[in-house]
Amino acid sequence: MIKISSTQLWVDDQDEALAFWRDKVGFEVRHDVTVPELGNFRWLTVAPPGQDDINLVLMAIPGPPVMDEATRDQVRELMSKGFAGTLFLQTDDVRADYEKLKGRGVEFTEEPTEYPYGIDCGFRDPSGNSVRLAQLNPDFA
Repeated sequence: MIKISSTQLWVDDQDEALAFWRDKVGFEVRHDVTVPELGNFRWLTVAPPGQDDINLVLMAIPGPPVMDEATRDQVRELMSKGFAGTLFLQTDDVRADYEKLKGRGVEFTEEPTEYPYGIDCGFRDPSGNSVRLAQLNPDFA
């Protein structure tokens, strides 16, 4: 059986991303390993407490030879606009979590709003990545 183990977000600064996801969103650190043999590549993952089967990789935008400077700039530009992909999070009480995260300093781009699929709101991380937080109706969960 094939299943998803990790997904990634490009981040401008891994330390800043770690502080955001750990301290503001409330995720726990799963891995924080630097690999000298790979040019001090840092494998940094976080995840919601209690969800042991998936990790969110906070991946530094690589330079050459992995990514040329033009591509790196394009990724940064898309991230800054919130268009480098979206992370979808689910909760049982979106309004309570909205207030909790807002109290921790998360800046929301959209307040909780009712839609046919549930109640949804949005925020962006320090790198500009788009994040949706939703309380889904049972037909969509």
